[in-house]
Amino acid sequence: MYDVSTRKRALALVTQGRSLNSVSRETGISRSAIRSWQHRLNPLPRMTPPDPGPPADESAYSYLLGLYLGDGCISAHPRSGYYLRIACADAWPGLIQECREAITRVRPGIGVCVLQKQGCVMVTSYSRHWPLLFPQHGAGKKHDRKIALAPWQQEIVDAHPWEFIKGLIHSDGCRITNWTEKTVGGERKRYEYPRYFFTNVSDDIRKLYTDTLDKLGVEWTQSARNGCAFNISVARKASVALMEAHAGPKL
Repeated sequence: MYDVSTRKRALALVTQGRSLNSVSRETGISRSAIRSWQHRLNPLPRMTPPDPGPPADESAYSYLLGLYLGDGCISAHPRSGYYLRIACADAWPGLIQECREAITRVRPGIGVCVLQKQGCVMVTSYSRHWPLLFPQHGAGKKHDRKIALAPWQQEIVDAHPWEFIKGLIHSDGCRITNWTEKTVGGERKRYEYPRYFFTNVSDDIRKLYTDTLDKLGVEWTQSARNGCAFNISVARKASVALMEAHAGPKL
């Protein structure tokens, strides 16, 4: 066994242009040992895969962006690269599958796995380039820092606004059924009507949602809790009909 300083001294002789044979004779260390140290102590630099460029499918990206802003995060791998994680509740298996498909459409051929947690799964994918696709990535919680779309992201959202709305609804939104009773012709009748809610404590993310609704002609109202705005409601019949046709409920 040789200590690190002995190994480095032998390798230093090699880097001076000496042959393995001459270094072996001088140090008494076998050629095979010196050769193996060359690979272990002076490994060839790993080549970072080239940036794959923009999303392969912009419609899928707009949806995935909505999911990410609501329930997604990016975390660094201990050695290199990044994990994209989207939290999806167990109650919505269709959403879990749709999330997986969106990732593979954005980056064809990339690996996607599902990690079970209590009450939810983390749809997870590894890449060295996720922060390039989601420049909103940063330290801390999203509502504690500025969230704004890059110009190229805004262009994609403008081209595929309903996919963006759908992603936000599928992450931090819901579709509920309200009901009321009225007396008609002496008979008590029950009436039901759907309503959409989007809840997020980030002012920036809520504004991205409402700005997109405005462009789509969807009317909305905002409510507050403890003096803090947090909830966006879509309740008018015509606007709900648009949401039903293009976003729909979670499945």
